[in-house]
Amino acid sequence: MVETIQSQKINLLDLKLKFGLERNNDGEFFQEWQENLPELTDLEMASMDEVKEEYLHLSQYPLLEPVVKLVVLSPLLKWAGFYRYPFFITGEKEVRISSEDEATIITGRLDLLVFTPEFWVLVIEAKKTAYSLEVGIPQALAYMLGSPNLEKPNYGFVTNGTDFIFLKLIKQEKLVYSESDLFSMRRRHNDLWNVLQILKGLSRLIVQ
Repeated sequence: MVETIQSQKINLLDLKLKFGLERNNDGEFFQEWQENLPELTDLEMASMDEVKEEYLHLSQYPLLEPVVKLVVLSPLLKWAGFYRYPFFITGEKEVRISSEDEATIITGRLDLLVFTPEFWVLVIEAKKTAYSLEVGIPQALAYMLGSPNLEKPNYGFVTNGTDFIFLKLIKQEKLVYSESDLFSMRRRHNDLWNVLQILKGLSRLIVQ
């Protein structure tokens, strides 16, 4: 009997047991968020400072996903270059993923997908501020399993507006993923600078 799971209800143990997904804790596996990152211009840093100031003001009230996308994600993706060639963006894309034995099917709609005609670039899962990223991480990984090119690195980006984390998934001998450090608006340092650097780095990596 085939088991169908809504993506919102998936957890990391499900992905391990039903899809064979394993976490890689080796720092060498996911270097794209740490090394060879582009420098930001003064204008880019000032723009990220504005985003942080606006977000902290608006977050005095609970922010729903559409507001998180508008206030935080939109400027990040714009400054990272994802609104320009060779990238495209789609939202609410329906995804259906089957395990290898076809005993389990995950269904859902991913929030945002950055892609080129050849492959998916970045799966983005946005949550309202009340949600922990622990909810969004397995959901984003499940969507990443739907990529048509799992033999190449696939990247995910999860945020609730306040916190941010990057994911990498690839199929080698088995399905393997890793996470970046957690970045947060609540730190004195503006972590949006780091987030934008990583996004620009991923954009540059794909273009090259």
